[in-house]
Amino acid sequence: MTLQSARQSGAPASSSYDIHVYVIGLTGGIGTGKSTVAEVLAELGAVILSADLAGHQVYQPGTPAYEDILAAFGGDMLAADGTIDRKKLSAIVFADPANLRNLNTITHPRMKELMRAQLAELDAKGVEFVVLEAALLFDAGWDDLTDEVWVTVAPPELAAKRASARSGIPEEQVLERIIKAQMDNAERVGRSDVVIDTSGTLEETVRRAKAEWGGLKKRLATGGPSSMRQRAGARDRKIESSTETRSME
Repeated sequence: MTLQSARQSGAPASSSYDIHVYVIGLTGGIGTGKSTVAEVLAELGAVILSADLAGHQVYQPGTPAYEDILAAFGGDMLAADGTIDRKKLSAIVFADPANLRNLNTITHPRMKELMRAQLAELDAKGVEFVVLEAALLFDAGWDDLTDEVWVTVAPPELAAKRASARSGIPEEQVLERIIKAQMDNAERVGRSDVVIDTSGTLEETVRRAKAEWGGLKKRLATGGPSSMRQRAGARDRKIESSTETRSME
């Protein structure tokens, strides 16, 4: 992806401009149904921006993050083709909290920069709604890219069962190594505007997501702030324009 939004929007070189596309942050722990809700919102007209995909992009060979990861953790976690083996790297960082913090320090700012650029691209194309899907939305400080945040919640045991069925990782490992390493449901709920409980049937989750989408449209139709972030003005949505084209691939 190439960042040409400054020129497309008519913003002058070396200035900044606001992104006007409405951004819903969608977060929640693994196995809580984020992807299901994202699929529903996509069917309703939103564009999905995945933090996981942004993560894969910043890990690519030749990127600054790739070089920093290699310097920090060595070549043992590389695959035969020179790419980063995410499973090997995960084993290293989840075994030591200091390693995980180091990796996050390397990758999270680069991912935020990439996602901000992608939002600018979508804004320049006239997209109205974007869903930024990110399990680590709050942990990584990406919530200031959003207008409001939706969180999916489910009991940890159910979330672990779902994640285990999908990935093949034993449920006990999911609980210990992944869910407990992330922000718990209560803290996410306290910082979110919309809470979607996905512990019921798939049909119930779909119905709740559609109802919340309808509620959002009604809130926006009134012309007032629709979320705690808009009321507080807590957004980091300025994009610095440049005469250079910045490659994101």
